[in-house]
Amino acid sequence: MKTEHLLIIRFSAMGDVAMTVPVVASLARQYPDMHITVLSRPFARCFFENLAPNVGFMEADLKKEYKGLHGLNVLYRRLVSKRFTAVADCHDVLRTKYLRLRFVLGGYKVTHINKHRRGKHLLARKYNKVCVQQPTSFQNYIDVIEKLGYPVEPDFISIYPQGYAQIDDLYNITGCKKEGYKWLGIAPFAAHKGKIYPISRMEEAIQLIIKKQPNCKIFLFGGGKEEKQILDSLAEKYEQCMNASAMLGGLENELRLMSHLDAMISMDSANMHLASLVNTPVISIWGATHPYAGFMGWNQKSENAVQVDMECRPCSIYGNKPCMRGDYACMNDIPPKQICDRVISVLNQ
Repeated sequence: MKTEHLLIIRFSAMGDVAMTVPVVASLARQYPDMHITVLSRPFARCFFENLAPNVGFMEADLKKEYKGLHGLNVLYRRLVSKRFTAVADCHDVLRTKYLRLRFVLGGYKVTHINKHRRGKHLLARKYNKVCVQQPTSFQNYIDVIEKLGYPVEPDFISIYPQGYAQIDDLYNITGCKKEGYKWLGIAPFAAHKGKIYPISRMEEAIQLIIKKQPNCKIFLFGGGKEEKQILDSLAEKYEQCMNASAMLGGLENELRLMSHLDAMISMDSANMHLASLVNTPVISIWGATHPYAGFMGWNQKSENAVQVDMECRPCSIYGNKPCMRGDYACMNDIPPKQICDRVISVLNQ
């Protein structure tokens, strides 16, 4: 009998790929005799490489090695050699639709994601919004795999079997976690302005947190050149702060550190999902977007989502639309104290 070998395809941004991890991990545990290969962008290797014995990872650089139609055909031929028995397209964009078509024509069993675009459109339209919780990305991924005949009961906790990673080799950078101290992560950036809490207001929140919780060490996350300058400035100003992304040398070490944080402050961005993968509580800040769109981090509590009620919210599913009011009040009107209070509540639980 042929061994079942499932191909799961998800490219896209880091947060979207990270959200497949709880589903893939649960699937792997519940079907130990099935081999699973995840096809994604190179950055995602650290999510899946040691996730489970029956999970493999295959990277595809769509901008170089597999660029354009010729590149996709090369990729398809490489995939066919792996002898998959079923294919789950968890992305449903032009590239994956083409690969999907090739697999269908080749006689493979193939399913694809339902992104519930209609419900999301009604949620984010300008007038007469239908503010109803949409199926989460996790549920959408589960539904794709279930259509192939593999029901999944999500039971994921952390990418690390012990619940946290060993970080002894990082202590020369982070220092040891002193008894009675709390470790807090802050990731104040996102891809779009509608998802970014103003850095001046975030600094106010940092001041309040330090005042209320003086035994708190704060690790700052953010990788862009401009982001590094801002985080370096905060680290110079406050001795409790450290620019972790600048010092840790990559995503894998950032994940390892995140597994030791007592809490993380994040926008609706990739870092919310990275912290969720290591079972760290996240205080998430929402502006143009909304948890109703289905992108809340895995196992995160709704009461830890900081947001203000406004008639125009949400105005965007991904936060990429300009503010129709022009003032981004959805972010600017969130008091730093509200963030601080939520952080202190989580740290003291």
